[in-house]
Amino acid sequence: MEIVDSENINEARKKIDKLFQTGKEIVVIARDSDFNRKILENKKVNVLLFSNFLGNKNRLKQRDSGLNHVLCKIAKENDVSIGIDFSIFIHKNSFQLSHLLSSTMQNISLCSKYKVKILIFNIGNRDKSEIISFLLTLGMPSYMVNKAFN
Repeated sequence: MEIVDSENINEARKKIDKLFQTGKEIVVIARDSDFNRKILENKKVNVLLFSNFLGNKNRLKQRDSGLNHVLCKIAKENDVSIGIDFSIFIHKNSFQLSHLLSSTMQNISLCSKYKVKILIFNIGNRDKSEIISFLLTLGMPSYMVNKAFN
């Protein structure tokens, strides 16, 4: 599994093409909605990993989590999983943590509605039952929780 971390879409596409030729699974770090859409339209990508929501600007009645219903439909069509980096919840102040939790809850809700697979990354030495209960608390359906660790 190889991770592509680039803010430039053209650079990310070049890295994806190189890695695809090696046959490895490709994980791309999510950015803004436009970047994410271009990545999800690429059928060579396996996982779009959400590791930081703090740079996104929320509107008055809508939060920007980098994922929306259109992107979920594209992810489902192209068989791209959505990844959640568990390490983002550690060592944050209460404002940052509330923003991260609300964005993660929104992404879980969207993925559940559109049947997009979710994968969990960077668990560390946490107990699996603790993480399962945390994900269930965030609103992830139990069938998705079981598939998130495979």
